[in-house]
Amino acid sequence: MRNLVLPVAVAVAVVAAFSDPAWGPELLGGAIAVGAFALWRFVPSAPLWALSLGVIVPVVLAQHSGKLEPLFFEVSLLTFVIGRWARPTEYAVALGALAVAAPVATAAIQDPSEIAVGIWMIGIAFPWVLGRASGRQAELLGELDATRRELARQALLAERRGISRDVHDLVGHGLAAVMLQVTSARHVLRRDPASAEEALLEAEAIGRRSMGDLRRTLTALRSEGEAAAAGPPPSTREIPALIEHARASGLAVELDVRGDLSPIAQNVGAALYRVAQESIANAARHAPRAKTVVQLEVADGRVLFVAETTGPVETATVEQPERPRYGLVGMRERATALGGDLAAGPTPNGWTVRCRLPTGATGREPSEDANGG
Repeated sequence: MRNLVLPVAVAVAVVAAFSDPAWGPELLGGAIAVGAFALWRFVPSAPLWALSLGVIVPVVLAQHSGKLEPLFFEVSLLTFVIGRWARPTEYAVALGALAVAAPVATAAIQDPSEIAVGIWMIGIAFPWVLGRASGRQAELLGELDATRRELARQALLAERRGISRDVHDLVGHGLAAVMLQVTSARHVLRRDPASAEEALLEAEAIGRRSMGDLRRTLTALRSEGEAAAAGPPPSTREIPALIEHARASGLAVELDVRGDLSPIAQNVGAALYRVAQESIANAARHAPRAKTVVQLEVADGRVLFVAETTGPVETATVEQPERPRYGLVGMRERATALGGDLAAGPTPNGWTVRCRLPTGATGREPSEDANGG
């Protein structure tokens, strides 16, 4: 829009010169006004107050003889420029008032006065209002564009966090279970080959399941639309099976359910399953000889999940707080997204994970509908 100001100023001067012919000082005033607009156009640092003086003064002086009155449209163009680009508002108002006073000054130097002061004051003030509206619209468009970019950035970060959680849930937990079985097989390989073979077969089965889950996740991520989901997300109904798998792998773990789990929403159930999965995987990795009790309690529209590990815990789990713990980060993100909270940390006898969620949360549990469990 700034590029159009100078052509309009030239057009106004040409029309004024031919519609109300005048030569000499009057025409020079029009040329000076056009030159001021040219300077402002090609010198971005030129201040608007200098442009105002460069337009108003020669235009007013050109009216001394009563000729070239249409040149006042240069002042109208000036007020549009002031309204559009002058900041702050007080500065724009001051320069606009100076421009609106130009017809009054012209009437004072003309003898007799031949200018329609009131009409020209309105004709000069109205473009200022249009300029302010245009400037505000440009600001809003800029803010909208910045907001759109920020939302896109946040969406990208959320997607990356979701993919990170999916990879951790599928690959990390699967590998942890496989390693637990392989370790068990190694310990009994010489004295009990049958048990070692059974453990290796279980490790193979876990690995195949993990590969299938990973393949479905990658397929869903490369597909478009909600129809890409490969299946229903996990829920609290699958937590007992998760506990049984862990118990079959040699981990001392128990489940205690209190209350009716049916009111739990699907996204909340998926989040609880992932929290339970991560808690059991952590117990298997860091406290394989300890006992873990998983408790689910539903009351007063909220569900409480507690995983309490009692027994020897690896020193690294407690004494290396600087070590990245993406599993804990993912659990907290899931709980926060659903309006709940999660706390995890060491206790005098081991480690505890405590998560509280509303049973009917309407928030979207991150990334579950992408991998389908």
